[in-house]
Amino acid sequence: MQENALVQKVASLLWERKAQNIVALDVRGLTVLCDTMIIASGRNANQVKALYDDVDELMAKEGVALRRSEGSSEGRWIVMDYSTILIHIFHQDERAYYNLERLWEDGTNRIDLPFDQTAEE
Repeated sequence: MQENALVQKVASLLWERKAQNIVALDVRGLTVLCDTMIIASGRNANQVKALYDDVDELMAKEGVALRRSEGSSEGRWIVMDYSTILIHIFHQDERAYYNLERLWEDGTNRIDLPFDQTAEE
């Protein structure tokens, strides 16, 4: 599956599972860590952990191996490394504190997602 289609699929899954403030960024020109970052928030640690499980299951079905993850036991900030895609799932408080978009968004690299989050805000 092409990376952009996979990003759309992951973002849609997060949306269906009630994640908030989902952002996908093309960071190819900004870092060598990955090509794309997906950032999302959960309302509490249990939801953050459940989102992690759902994303990991989807990626496994798509044949994409999880190289490494951090934070899954605490459920405050989970990072999932799928080589070209990094997925950050935050508890709302940590999301506000770390504000990763500030570091990685350059004003032109946001990827359009197939749902309207403004309806929920």
